[in-house]
Amino acid sequence: MPNFLQKLYNFYNDPQYYRQMIHIAAPIILQNLLMSSLNMVSSLLIGQLGDESVAAVGLAGQIFFLLNLMLFGIMSGAAILTAQLWGKGDLENVRRVLGFAIKFGLLAGIAFWTISTFTPAAVMRFYTTDETVIQLASQYLQIYSWGFPFFAITFAYAIIMRTTGEVKIPLLVSVIALAINTTLAWALIFGNLGAPTLGILGAAWAGLIARIIELILILVMVYRNPQTPTAVQARHLLDFDPTFIAAVLKPILPVFFNELLWSLGITTYSAIYAHIGTESFAAINIVQPIDQMAFVAFLGIGNATAITVGNLIGRGEMQTAYRYAGRSLGLQIAGGILVGITVWLLAKPILGLYNVSPLVTQNAQNIIAILSAGMWIRASNHVIIIGILRAGGDTRFSLILDGFVIWLVGVPLAAAGAFLLHLPVQYVYALALSEEATKFIFGVHRYFSRKWINNLTSVVEG
Repeated sequence: MPNFLQKLYNFYNDPQYYRQMIHIAAPIILQNLLMSSLNMVSSLLIGQLGDESVAAVGLAGQIFFLLNLMLFGIMSGAAILTAQLWGKGDLENVRRVLGFAIKFGLLAGIAFWTISTFTPAAVMRFYTTDETVIQLASQYLQIYSWGFPFFAITFAYAIIMRTTGEVKIPLLVSVIALAINTTLAWALIFGNLGAPTLGILGAAWAGLIARIIELILILVMVYRNPQTPTAVQARHLLDFDPTFIAAVLKPILPVFFNELLWSLGITTYSAIYAHIGTESFAAINIVQPIDQMAFVAFLGIGNATAITVGNLIGRGEMQTAYRYAGRSLGLQIAGGILVGITVWLLAKPILGLYNVSPLVTQNAQNIIAILSAGMWIRASNHVIIIGILRAGGDTRFSLILDGFVIWLVGVPLAAAGAFLLHLPVQYVYALALSEEATKFIFGVHRYFSRKWINNLTSVVEG
């Protein structure tokens, strides 16, 4: 065997690594696969209502997308701490950090509910000038947004539970909630099972009901055993110790601002696509659930890497953390190439299921071709930012890499392609992906530097 291949074999020949990764990643992958599958079904259901309905639900979904990423910034920042604290065996501070995450997540959920309930049309006009789409999207949002506070609390419990190794409960709860959501959407959109025919508003009611049930289920699952690591008590929720809050915010704030800048960049992409035309934005929204389904394995590996690497750093095993991170990066690259090819081959039969115009279908097919080619870079960047830099406490560098590059590279190029060069949507999409190539180059260099490895457990002790 050539020397390079022997070294590669030795690097990946570690059963302990695979056991740990499979234990954490498999339920996350399964959860995301089921979520993406049911999202695909919901997209197909709405896709039967025509281009304007697809675009309207996609626009309304941008508000939830922003909330989701802001919550991810808060919760994943908290998870950096809880993964290391759990590795150290500090249960009390795990619960204190979770209490913090619930409080601040709930504030974000209420803020987005307020905007969505009282000024939805004004927000929608940022994305499009199509008044029919704005009206439909606003009506959808005024119903669906009531679920935002419920979702915020559920999100906090689920993401912190994973850092303590409890991955089955979030999986089970998500599956049940999404199954309810899909079934209710099918009934309420088309008037099946004796339900009223509500069109896209039926999808909004289905989503709201599912979010409420989802929170009830996760609370029941957590508190049936008070010894569960995430069974926070009233004193954790009412803990407003300024010293503790300041200590927790130190690693969280860079992650929060990272997600804020990145999510605003992504929603700006959506506004750019929508201004190209309703057909262009409808195509983007058809591609999104396909992309989500294709990306599930990478999300699982990235999150499992973050938890495992964080636990190792908390135990002081820095060299093992570095080696595990490198293995995951290699797996993402190889997997991204294989999945990209698969998505490209399956694009045409999947798009044939939608009842949209030929232009929308052609646009979506062109976008998928570009998405497939760039899949491996996006997969690599996910594990670099989520599984390596943040897990190691290198949140300031990840803020620069993920939060600023999108505004310095991706958004300007995409805007120039759409508004100056008047390019078709697929080429604008390709210009937006230029940020991913930039992040990959600097992210890989940061991994090899080892500067990302930091033990954060001391910041909340005392």
